[in-house]
Amino acid sequence: MPSLLNPQHPTLNTRMYIRLAWRNLWRNKRRTLITSASVFFAVLLAIAMRSMQLGSYDNMIDNIVRFYTGYAQIHKNGYWNEQTLDNSFEQNDSLETLATQNENIASVIPRLETFALASNEARSRGVLVVGIEPEKEKTLTDIPGKIINGKYFNAEDKSVLLTSDLAKYLKIETGDTLVLLGQGYHGSNAAAKYPVSGIVKFNSPELNKRFIFLPLKEMQWFVDAPNRITSLVVMTQAESVKQVTQFLAAKTDTTYEVMDWQAMLPEIVQAIEADSIGGIIVLCILYIIIGFGIFGTVLMMTAERRHEFGVLIALGMKRFQILIVLALEGIFLTLLGVAAGTAASLPVVGYFHFNPIPLSDEMKTISEAYGLEAVLPFSIAPEIFGYQALTVLIIALISMSYPLYRIMSIQPSQAMRA
Repeated sequence: MPSLLNPQHPTLNTRMYIRLAWRNLWRNKRRTLITSASVFFAVLLAIAMRSMQLGSYDNMIDNIVRFYTGYAQIHKNGYWNEQTLDNSFEQNDSLETLATQNENIASVIPRLETFALASNEARSRGVLVVGIEPEKEKTLTDIPGKIINGKYFNAEDKSVLLTSDLAKYLKIETGDTLVLLGQGYHGSNAAAKYPVSGIVKFNSPELNKRFIFLPLKEMQWFVDAPNRITSLVVMTQAESVKQVTQFLAAKTDTTYEVMDWQAMLPEIVQAIEADSIGGIIVLCILYIIIGFGIFGTVLMMTAERRHEFGVLIALGMKRFQILIVLALEGIFLTLLGVAAGTAASLPVVGYFHFNPIPLSDEMKTISEAYGLEAVLPFSIAPEIFGYQALTVLIIALISMSYPLYRIMSIQPSQAMRA
């Protein structure tokens, strides 16, 4: 009659290995719970930290990139290095119809931008005047949803929208008259006065200090640049930016250049990369702690059961069978902590994603200096959870390698006397 410990025994299959490993795990409940708890808290903290970090990056991109540059732009070659009206180009339907040729492009929004001096009685300030098509601009900045006083203009209006801090500085309100002075296309004079139709407030305090919006047609008249624009802002998804810019570059000639937001704002990319390194270092420290915790548990498990392993080997159980059972025990031990940590992180991350943490007064000042909203949102990107769980599982498998190696050198006669 074949022994149950014989590797050829028909019942010693994968199910049997799993049952043995699971039962062995709960022979010492305290050790199992303590080790799983350490993995649980490490995974919870790692996910929360990474979610907070990536959420702050998304907030930075949304505050700056989504409003000002878009995820990509089409403009005349050389415009980005010398942003003047002389580097504008004639608006044509062929470029805007590119939006219908790529499913990843949500919209293409024309703009005409220039700097000017805004005045109201005794106060004045240098501002960026942006000519927009009211209906198309809604898909990018949602200006109507950010109006705190007054109303949105239409394409035929001859009025302006001011950002809130600029209106406060100039002491101007809805219905008052604003004077704009600047330089038009090809050095022409640009001077006009407009009624204020509305006050707009954006999340970024820096943007609130210096923006004025005009309907595109009126803007073209103001700077004497009929049917001209400085850029086409391309709206897409963050993950599709590279594909979209390659597509647009292939479809346009050398008169134009296509740039994504990383190329237009390299300082933002550098800031994110620099900050990300610090977060990764902290995560590595957490991972090292997890690794040593699992390593110590498996090493202790191996030492305490040395006599047991000696008896099993003497009775005919193969060493590789013991290794399989121990490896499964380590995997189960880790998966318990990983699954519990991931499950516990979901409501925490979800709550702070929809209810961002407001920053303290000191941090608020720093954030506003960089033109960012003074909140700390969390990201709910699925890869955050998957990466942490997979990383911890790999660390667990590596941590178990040495204790499992020790089993290979066990001498049954010595082990049973221990």
